[in-house]
Amino acid sequence: MPTLLEGFKITILATILGAAVAMVVGLGLAIARRSPVAAISRTVGFVSEFIRGTPLLVQLYFIFYVLPDIGIRLSPLTAGVIGIGIHYATYTAEVYRAGIENVSRGQWEAAKATNLTTRQAWIHVILPQAIPPMIPALANYFIAMFKETPLLSAITVLELMNQAKSIANSNYRYIEPMTLVGVFFLVISLVSVVGLRWLEERYARMDD
Repeated sequence: MPTLLEGFKITILATILGAAVAMVVGLGLAIARRSPVAAISRTVGFVSEFIRGTPLLVQLYFIFYVLPDIGIRLSPLTAGVIGIGIHYATYTAEVYRAGIENVSRGQWEAAKATNLTTRQAWIHVILPQAIPPMIPALANYFIAMFKETPLLSAITVLELMNQAKSIANSNYRYIEPMTLVGVFFLVISLVSVVGLRWLEERYARMDD
């Protein structure tokens, strides 16, 4: 159990850091997709579709095993966080884009009428209205990201699954460690789902 708990800490850390990357990069991608410059919006759209269309495991292998060939060496955890974060950023970007487009055009016009700069309009007018409805969808991706962390064991991150495999290989007993891994993921997923339902209900009450 102590070994599994150490791996569980890494799993939680990777999920939180990956989610932070996904949220920040996803917002940047969503704004870039709305760029009036066609070259920028089309390039970002192509890159996003390419990332979504390829397996996360392949991307993790590329970041950790291929990039060193061109002189870019990352620690396993850093490579894992970047890989899972950028992968899910392409999904959160679509959530952001839908939320932003849901803000009425009149809000943009009102911001311009009050002489707000584009940056001020984004920060003080658009995003505060766009983000709250996005929270349930973003929380869903957070849960999905948590359940994808076992893939990080493929690039030697000592997360929960990797620690369980190490214990199993040492003792030639797979039932106990793998069952505990399943319990860990199930409990956290259930807690996350309860939290997600609470967020959805809270937003519904605010909307009413």
